[in-house]
Amino acid sequence: MTDAAAKADEPRHSRLPRLGLSGKLLILTVLFVMIAEVLIYVPSISNFRINWLNDRLAAAHTAALVLDAAPSGMVPESLARQVLDSIGARAVAMKMGQQRRLLAVSEMPTTLHHDVDMRDISWMMAVWQAIESLVLCSDTDFIRVVGPAPKGGEFLEIVLEEGPLRAAMVRFSGNVLLLSLLISAISATFVYIALHLMFVRPLRRLTTDIVAFREDPENPGRIVTPAPRGDEIGTATRELAAMQRDIVTMLHQRNRLAALGLAVSKISHDLRNLLASAQLFSDRLSTLPDPRIQRFSPKLMRALERAIAFCENTLSYGRAQEAPPVRKLIPLEPLVDEVRETIGIEPGGPIGWVSAVERGLKIDADQDQLFRILLNLTRNAVQALETGATRDPSRDQIRITGRREGAVAVIEVSDTGPGLPAATRAHLFEAFHGSSHGGAGLGLAIAAELVRAHGGEIRLIDGTIGAIFHITIPDRAIEISARRERARA
Repeated sequence: MTDAAAKADEPRHSRLPRLGLSGKLLILTVLFVMIAEVLIYVPSISNFRINWLNDRLAAAHTAALVLDAAPSGMVPESLARQVLDSIGARAVAMKMGQQRRLLAVSEMPTTLHHDVDMRDISWMMAVWQAIESLVLCSDTDFIRVVGPAPKGGEFLEIVLEEGPLRAAMVRFSGNVLLLSLLISAISATFVYIALHLMFVRPLRRLTTDIVAFREDPENPGRIVTPAPRGDEIGTATRELAAMQRDIVTMLHQRNRLAALGLAVSKISHDLRNLLASAQLFSDRLSTLPDPRIQRFSPKLMRALERAIAFCENTLSYGRAQEAPPVRKLIPLEPLVDEVRETIGIEPGGPIGWVSAVERGLKIDADQDQLFRILLNLTRNAVQALETGATRDPSRDQIRITGRREGAVAVIEVSDTGPGLPAATRAHLFEAFHGSSHGGAGLGLAIAAELVRAHGGEIRLIDGTIGAIFHITIPDRAIEISARRERARA
């Protein structure tokens, strides 16, 4: 399908001009103002009709006094016609007692189409009669209007043509319409300008900034500038700016982690080859009869095997996620001694080493991963002690304690160093954030991840001096029958 055909098949509504927020606001403002004017017009036209009829009744009231005062009730026809013309009526009558007296008449119609009693009329009836006079009646209809009579009469009634009333109501409606349009235009203009300045323009600017940030989310220059306002828009811009800063930081951190992962994979590949060569040399060293070589050779072989396995795991997974722990009951004391020898702390050295592990304590854990947990924590402790201004062998020490609390093994690694600052504590177990001694900040993040893989918890305890890391590793939940069989074995 060609591009022209594809464009022709697009929905018709996609090519329609887009009505922005400003246009919608203007249309709604005019619509709401006109609705308000309609609500005002309905009672206004009803009130106008009532006032127009009351004016005619007032004129008829005055004429009735004059006509009733005529001798013997005889009024010249010319005078009666003048009186009726001044009122705009065809006939004027007044009920007195049990009789109705026709005061003046001129071309009395044969049919009366509507009756209006002005003495008792509700507002709903007045509204309906106004609509009826304006829409449903014709100019040739006649209307009978009843009102209060002068002293001595029961009521006064006049007969009017509907045409003059409808004409007056039409003129009034035209004036109201023009005034409504003028008020609507002025009100809509002011409301539109106010809302445009207060809401539409800030939202349009905010939308432009969001689109620009979406095009290049790693550019800090695309972060929204918070509006100096105390309302909801100001709060929205401030929160959006904070969220965008977090996104920029996260993207930079992910890019750094991606680059670091590629570098680690390359280093692990070459390091694996070098360690394999070192393993061959250590195999040859193990054949020498020197007792010291025979004592250290197994430990060297174990360290090289662990390093090679770790490099292979890194190349195999290609990501920062650790392999699931292979758990079994392992004694803690020998593992602690191996950690001490690995970091190079010897008796009588500048840093003291205290191991306070319960005798025969065994932990249900992955041996290599638990070794890495303790190694990372003790290396951080050594770095903290080495950064001190003065070195005191009697004071600088690392202490590892281990005990069992029911089905949970508890390990604590503490040092007498300067402790951790507040800025480091806020992101203690996050990569590239938890170091305060010049390291990469990965040791604590790795240790925390390995502890969580065992279903345990690691946290920093506030002490009087140095740093204390508290580790809990629960035993695996196994069936009672399996435990009994293993106990019998």
